[in-house]
Amino acid sequence: MVSQLTTSNLTAIPKPSIVRHPLLQTVEGTVQVFTSAHRSFFTNVMVQALRTAGQGTPVLVVQFLKGGIGQGADQPMQLGQNLDWVRSDMAHCVHTSDVTDEDRIAIQDLWQHTQRVVQQGRYALVVLDELSLAMTYGLIAEAEVLHFLKQRPPQVDVVLTGPAMPDSILEVADQVTQFRRNFLP
Repeated sequence: MVSQLTTSNLTAIPKPSIVRHPLLQTVEGTVQVFTSAHRSFFTNVMVQALRTAGQGTPVLVVQFLKGGIGQGADQPMQLGQNLDWVRSDMAHCVHTSDVTDEDRIAIQDLWQHTQRVVQQGRYALVVLDELSLAMTYGLIAEAEVLHFLKQRPPQVDVVLTGPAMPDSILEVADQVTQFRRNFLP
């Protein structure tokens, strides 16, 4: 048995005005900064990325100063269905501001790729690892990073890591976490 509802005149029914419920709006993404006095691997940032990806949300982890595995923007490593991890296409890791022109180009290529995929809305969480050092070394302009943060799609969460985070970035951050070492006597 099939039920069917028919109406005699659909055009006579006035269309209801659209009422948006305040809880059904897009949640605006946050800018989180994890910094320390020394260069460090932020385990809790990676845990956040893995947990978010495990819940079905697309995540991008970008390591600007890491290389050595022949990766680059064209060959992201996929950790599960929802986590893309990409490094610069360099033969080594960057430890100082003394970089070759090839390294500089590789980092800029990765930065351009990152901006492009974020603007396309492919990811809900983007981790920009050691971005502060890339800015300190003059490899990525601070003004470009600020523009990126302001122009990203509103629902995208961005996590920036690295020592010596510029004050301008700290000012636009929603959350700043500073790690420090306390040596007990």
